[in-house]
Amino acid sequence: MLLAAWRYHVYMYVAVVPNRSSPPAVLLRESFRENGKVKNRTLANLSHWPAEQVEALRQVLKGAGGVAAADAFDIVRSLPHGHVTAVLGTLRRLGLESLLEARSSRRRRLAVAMIVARLLDPVSKLATARALHGETRHSSLSSLLQLEGADEDELYAAMDWLLGRQPGVEQALAQRHLGEGGLVLYDLTSSWFEGRHCPLARRGYSRDGQSGKLQIVFGLLTNAAGCPVAVEVWEGNTADPKTLPAQLQKLRQRFGLRQVVVVGDRGMVTQARLREDFQGTQLSWITALRANSIQKLAAGGALQRSLFDQRDLAEITHPDYPNERLIACYNPLLAEERSRKRNELLQATEKELEKIQAATQRRRQPLRGRPNIALRVGQVLGRFQVGKHFEIQIEQNALTWQRRQARIEQEQSLDGIYVIRTNVGAETLDGAEVVRSYKRLSGVERAFRSLKTVDLRVRPIHHRLPDRVRAHIFLCLLAYYVEWHMRQRLAPLLFDDHDKAAAEAQRSSVVAPARRSAAAERKARTKRTAAGGAVHSFRSLLADLATLTLNRIQPRNKALPAFEKLATPTSLQLTAFDLLGVTPKLSAV
Repeated sequence: MLLAAWRYHVYMYVAVVPNRSSPPAVLLRESFRENGKVKNRTLANLSHWPAEQVEALRQVLKGAGGVAAADAFDIVRSLPHGHVTAVLGTLRRLGLESLLEARSSRRRRLAVAMIVARLLDPVSKLATARALHGETRHSSLSSLLQLEGADEDELYAAMDWLLGRQPGVEQALAQRHLGEGGLVLYDLTSSWFEGRHCPLARRGYSRDGQSGKLQIVFGLLTNAAGCPVAVEVWEGNTADPKTLPAQLQKLRQRFGLRQVVVVGDRGMVTQARLREDFQGTQLSWITALRANSIQKLAAGGALQRSLFDQRDLAEITHPDYPNERLIACYNPLLAEERSRKRNELLQATEKELEKIQAATQRRRQPLRGRPNIALRVGQVLGRFQVGKHFEIQIEQNALTWQRRQARIEQEQSLDGIYVIRTNVGAETLDGAEVVRSYKRLSGVERAFRSLKTVDLRVRPIHHRLPDRVRAHIFLCLLAYYVEWHMRQRLAPLLFDDHDKAAAEAQRSSVVAPARRSAAAERKARTKRTAAGGAVHSFRSLLADLATLTLNRIQPRNKALPAFEKLATPTSLQLTAFDLLGVTPKLSAV
């Protein structure tokens, strides 16, 4: 029977449920109305309570009514819980725990905690340890994983253990998401480093514009859809092509794949790599030609604008590329953008050169000396990267320049043209599919954006030991693996396009820029989902889920033990849990 009001239209009561030949189960339950229907939910199992305590609670509930019932309890602690349930539940639904280790152990729970924490609040391991500690915890994560006493030393030990499991985990992920004859996307990025004592931290080409800082380089393997499978870390001055042989060896030996199509960008899959690493294997590849190679084709007459009179894609052959297919593409929007950008850079360069020229002609303290003028000019050319388009004369006390108009026009004639290069036969992939496959590399770029900036924030990297850096990057990969799957299911609630088939259908050509579906455009314009709710980013949705709290409740009657109770989920939270296939839970699981 209903014995006490706990919230509006919600009542708490003690139920005794027969259990065949075993003692009956004594449960604290609540009854509530949802969408006009009365439903019941179990809050706590009281079977282990002494009979007198159960009776005392029954009397409190039975004798309390309205406001008095609320006054009979104190909420002694309230922890954000919904986002933990969403991430941890997804991780478990994906079977990621069993990939780390078949049986539950404290080190496995510590590794899982760090993966989940990377999604909830990407901070240092010291800060993560504080967030797990019983006194300073930020969420219910440590309660669900029974890690209230974890410290940073345990986390570091768990990282060392996890790194040893990386080959096996990656092999299991490859078996799930890669297959013979499929696409494998590979790309590389860098991330700057804090400190000077890690052997991996070196100065190299920075993709983040942090050329003055030490950095590491790491490469990511994904399937065609962009789902991450494996990651590897190198010293910060490692050249892109030098990372490729290890990935091919990983695919063939560790993953046991013989016939896959490796897609890599033009700076990765070079002629030397094709000659030394792919020959003698059954691995295929898709890449693109560099600008100087495209110019060579154009100079020899093999590549002309007339190829694109009827279609924006044309397949050509050339003796310099035997047994290969070249798919030339022309994007007029890209041509317009490149022309605009070039003109802006040329104008910006001339503006700065005019300042240097004026400095050589001023009356007071003029700029003198060829080395001093050349230094200033070099800084300008290095900043705007269009020095090849200028003829510059530096005298002892003067500076003059002019544009190389013929060279500019030659480059401009190739604006919007790019050439995809592959050894995959036309019977396997037609020209359009080859181009589409190469463009799938944007999925790896999205992964890097999530890893480095938006969600998981790989940097700053503070670890000194090389293996700790590798373990940190691997943790981030596993966190992104969970995020990737969450995004697929939560897409209707996010600004992400949840109708990619419709988006692809309205695309005029594979060469044309990708378009969002009408449903995604509507979400972006109205900021509302199809159901009328607010549209979220991934992070703001996690923040919303965090408002579903796990509350520790202590009856005022001290003879009664405390118990835990969830706040009532909002409709948005219920929708998110339903999409994820996750049910919020009260206790350790």
